[in-house]
Formats: sequence, structure tokens, C-alpha cells
Amino acid sequence: MNEIAELVATASRVLAANGHDDLIWGHASVRDPDGGGAWLKTAEWSLGEVTADRVHLVDGTGTVRDGSPSPRHSEYPIHTEILAARPDVGAVVHTHPPHAVALAASGQSLQPVSHAATMFVPPEVPRFTDTADLVLTAELGKRVAEELGERNALFLVNHGIVTVGPDLPTAVVTAVVLERACAQQILTRSAGGWPSWSPPEEALAKREHIYHPTAIAAVWDHLVRELGR
Repeated sequence: MNEIAELVATASRVLAANGHDDLIWGHASVRDPDGGGAWLKTAEWSLGEVTADRVHLVDGTGTVRDGSPSPRHSEYPIHTEILAARPDVGAVVHTHPPHAVALAASGQSLQPVSHAATMFVPPEVPRFTDTADLVLTAELGKRVAEELGERNALFLVNHGIVTVGPDLPTAVVTAVVLERACAQQILTRSAGGWPSWSPPEEALAKREHIYHPTAIAAVWDHLVRELGR
């Protein structure tokens, strides 16, 4: 599983380099191909410090099955329960990016004021409000998965975000674009005047034109290249 560990490590560092680092918190995961749970970073390291030997396999009970014996993240149910509920999802990201946290806490809906936001809206990005505390139990993890539904992103209000994808590069690019979309909306609002945004039909067309799988893969490659600069 060395390739999976390397991927999780690279994804973690990409997230850190793009505004998602939050001291030692936040994590990304990949579904274990043998059904063993989720491969994710160990606790007590920042996203920017993750290497392959700081990744391990955690099952649905929270047991570390393979990889690093270091402490696991307490919020593993976000990953294991979403993966259990969504067979189409191969990877999950949970981070605390500042603009996304601020926008969700403000009560505003994300609007397509930029290309970035059209990756998500319409319809509105769902909001999880059962608790702003940590997601520590399978029951709460299931509720997060239910609120996410079939979407690619979720605001954990007063907490952070969740993004998903068929693979980890997609989930990571989705998280990066969501934070950019929220930052652009906050900037737009702070400028005053009369904010405008794309109507639904234009936003959906932009999503198809901009965020197709080939483009997302190219963005991922760009983000990885940027780590070496």
C-alpha cells in the first residue's frame, strides 16, 4: 500500500500549500481497495509535514489495521462513514480553511460570483449543523454522510468543510477550489456595491466547461508541480 500512503502524503502537502493547513488538524483519506477502511494521515502532524510513513489504515471501528502505529485522528468517522454510504466515493478531505469556515458561519449561501463557485452551485452547498464539535462517533459520521448526500462538498458550519471525489486528486482539487470560491465571495462582499453572479443555467454550463475530469487532473498535476518550486 506504499503507493496509497505516498498519495495521501502528497495530497496532504498540496492542501497545506493551498490554505488548508490548521496546525496539526485536518486530514485526507483514500478508500482501501480491499475494503479495510480508510488510509489517512496520523494525528499530531500538520498537513504540510505528512510523509508516507505518517499514514495508516483505519477501519470503521477506529482500529489501526496497517501502516504507522502512531495515534489516529479522532474524526476518522467522517471518512469511514462517508465511504460506507457512498460507493462512488474513493476519497474524502476534511479541513478547516479560513474563508470557507467564515462564509459558512456568516449564514451566507455560496453564490457563483466566480468560476470557482460554479463547481458547486447551483444547488446550494449543503450545511451540517447538528454540532460544531468534533465528529467523534459513527452516528455523527453517518449524519455527516446523510447531509452530504450525493454532493461533492459540505460545510460543517462553525467547523470546516468536507469534499469527496472518485479519487483523492479530485477530492483535493475540490477542496482547493471551494476555499477559493469562498475567498472570492468574501472579497466581493467587502468591496461594497451591488454583487452580481451567474444565473443557474450559466453556472451549470461553466461547470461543464471548466471542471471536467481532464481539467481536474491537470489542476492536480499543477498543484503537485508547485510543491517542488
